[in-house]
Amino acid sequence: MGLKAWLSKIVAKRAAVKVEKWSSEALKRQEQTLSDLITKASSTEFGEAHSFSQIKNYDDFKKQVPLRDYEGLKPYIQKVVDGQPDILWPGRPIYFSKTSGTTSGAKYIPITKESMPHHTEAAKNALLLYIAETGNSDFVNGKMIFLQGSPVLEEKNGIATGRLSGIVAHHVPGYLQKNRLPSFEANSIEDWETKVATIVEETRNEPMSLISGIPSWVQHYFEKLLEVTGKSTIRELFPSFQLFVYGGVNFEPYRPRFEKLIGGRVDSIETYPASEGFIAFQNKQDDKSLLLNVDGGIFFEFIPVESYFDENPTRLCLAEVEVGKNYALVLSTNAGLWGYSIGDTVKFTSLEPYKILVTGRIKHFTSAFGEHVIAEEVEGALNEILAELPAEVIEFHVAPRLNPESGLPYHEWLISFAKEPEDLTAFAENLDEAMQKKNIYYADLIKGKILRPLVITTLQKDAFNEFMKSKGKLGGQNKVPRLSDNRDNADLLLQWKKS
Repeated sequence: MGLKAWLSKIVAKRAAVKVEKWSSEALKRQEQTLSDLITKASSTEFGEAHSFSQIKNYDDFKKQVPLRDYEGLKPYIQKVVDGQPDILWPGRPIYFSKTSGTTSGAKYIPITKESMPHHTEAAKNALLLYIAETGNSDFVNGKMIFLQGSPVLEEKNGIATGRLSGIVAHHVPGYLQKNRLPSFEANSIEDWETKVATIVEETRNEPMSLISGIPSWVQHYFEKLLEVTGKSTIRELFPSFQLFVYGGVNFEPYRPRFEKLIGGRVDSIETYPASEGFIAFQNKQDDKSLLLNVDGGIFFEFIPVESYFDENPTRLCLAEVEVGKNYALVLSTNAGLWGYSIGDTVKFTSLEPYKILVTGRIKHFTSAFGEHVIAEEVEGALNEILAELPAEVIEFHVAPRLNPESGLPYHEWLISFAKEPEDLTAFAENLDEAMQKKNIYYADLIKGKILRPLVITTLQKDAFNEFMKSKGKLGGQNKVPRLSDNRDNADLLLQWKKS
């Protein structure tokens, strides 16, 4: 065991004790976080406009601070972008995380000197808790790759601006820099296909031990590695590869394909970072749910999804949530976001400690007939069928087909298979049965002859890469939407339908 691996075990034990303490005091930490945020921002323009000085508790906060999405908060954010200080948080941000919005164009999410350390601390804790639990620290001696956005930052009125992963790249601890790949030059390449080709060349002969990134793009990297090297599996190429760290999407639909590419299973850690804050991370290998980061400068609120679109939706603090219910996630942060609806939905799996699963996006669903099918249901149904009728799914998208040329409407599943099921008809029938068990409203529509069972349309293997390229969103933090209530994406994807 190398010195770095030995020292990491000592640090990991200390981190585990620290995380155990704050996770066991979650309600107390959240109450203190809200108080600290209100006090700190009381003299800002937003704080004065919302009477922060009069807020004494959570009920006061709800009365004074309405729920907002990016559009709702945009007038304040625009002032921050324009360079004005003391608008949402004291002073000015140190970064803007630039993301692509659907209705707002580019979004500029502020990151402050107070919020930035929590992004890196949570990522570090995810790795350290893995070491503390498993005793495996050998991976710190190998090479580590982080498939991420470009670290080259622009300036917006004197504030460094870029993608979150590119910003975080500037805060990788010094002790990991010698182990870290790809090079700054490779990471700075904007064209995703050129970037992956360059990274393949830089890493193909290196002792890779940890690989991190959004699963779809890591899968693409693996495929290119095997194509270029002629190797059968990633494990053959990287025998010391031990740990996969990912976030952004549900990994389970990718798992069969990943395990084939890798040549077996490797340990994995799921994280839940967002430009708005580092929300949660996996802390146990035998539990897929994520530990809520209640001591990370974020005050959490939760809206039951059934009331989200009400005029006055129900708002709950952490003390009021229940296990198994779907909630829309709302954040107030030390980056100056207040009552901010992030757009994600989660459900709690545990209240001691508080642990969550990400169930989808509040605006990503299929509900042409009131069935409100969500990501958790389609991903869960697909995972069950993949376990029974082996196939390898590269990516998929579900959308309603309201006016077919003949017959009843249906849900269309557009799927790229790396390996198609032997009997696609049986696969579709079993998938539809699983969906009916997941969603009783969908089942009623099928039984009532309002909808017919789902239809699978098979796409070319590179369909989703080509689709994302056509939208200028290939690579980086961009993710394929798996559900839609319209056919905008589905009709575009049909360009790559298998003949």
